[in-house]
Amino acid sequence: MNRILVVAAALTASTSFHLQAATAITGSGATFPAPLYQRWASDFKKVNADVTVNYQSIGSGAGVTQFIQGITDFGASDVAMKDEEILQAKHNVMMIPATAGSIVFAYNVPGVQSGLKLTRAAFIGILVGDIKSWNDPEIAKANPGVNLPNTPVTVVTRSDGSGTTAVFTGHCAEVSSEFTSKVGSGKSVTWPVGVAGKGNEGVTALIKSTPGAIGYVEYGFASNSKLSMAALENKAHNFITPSVEAAATTLASVKLPANLRAFILDPKGANDYPIVTFTWLLVKKQYADAAKAAAVKAFVTYGLTKGQATAPQLGYVTLPPEVVTKAQAALETVK
Repeated sequence: MNRILVVAAALTASTSFHLQAATAITGSGATFPAPLYQRWASDFKKVNADVTVNYQSIGSGAGVTQFIQGITDFGASDVAMKDEEILQAKHNVMMIPATAGSIVFAYNVPGVQSGLKLTRAAFIGILVGDIKSWNDPEIAKANPGVNLPNTPVTVVTRSDGSGTTAVFTGHCAEVSSEFTSKVGSGKSVTWPVGVAGKGNEGVTALIKSTPGAIGYVEYGFASNSKLSMAALENKAHNFITPSVEAAATTLASVKLPANLRAFILDPKGANDYPIVTFTWLLVKKQYADAAKAAAVKAFVTYGLTKGQATAPQLGYVTLPPEVVTKAQAALETVK
């Protein structure tokens, strides 16, 4: 379900931006950070009512397309834009990391409410259709003492072009050549098994309503919906339970390059949660409308500063200070 976020907002007196009354800006894209952007928008509204920010949660793929086509003033994507997409935007794009989070395997296995561990061989086997029931030996060997049922596995995937899918499949492809050959990686792939839902919301709802289901969603969606989440084997062969803290541990070792693009395919730290990503706001380097430029910069600045404090409350990771510094410096160049 699309989430439309409509908010009136303005800057505090301490900000340097000069905004005109009744300025409206529109954005669309990733479902992954939508709950956080909604919170930022709500809190931003309390400052003033001079700017209206409309954000439509339609998936990273559609959001990038609308931004490139000039339909929106800003976009949002869970995966950094590729060189060819930047070329399509005539290089008039700045990618600003806004927050970060983890992608989890959420599941609905009768009788197994918590504690499920998945080896890399197990979750790849599930995704490519080699593992068909929950009491499969590959799952059982990592879960001694757990009464795994003979329930069919139902894989839940995304039906829309998705940055979440790109990050998730990027990790799986890094882990397994079989996954690469059978599924591949990207915002949209052809899955050999399962059912599909639209957005993180749709996948979450399908998992919740389907006994035997497992699917990939952003941590906050799974946590807020009280879905069970599997501990995953990382590159160091440790099982890591998803949490805000585990994702922060992964990010702590990531060095964001000058272009602010980072692809965290398979982190190697002993305590790293294996599927973590920044999520980006896409803004223009130069706007034809000065008022819109000021409004976009104001909203993004709020997210990078005061907005960071609310991220952990919704299951996202507060950006490391050095990332915020780089993001703010890039945003200052927007005209």
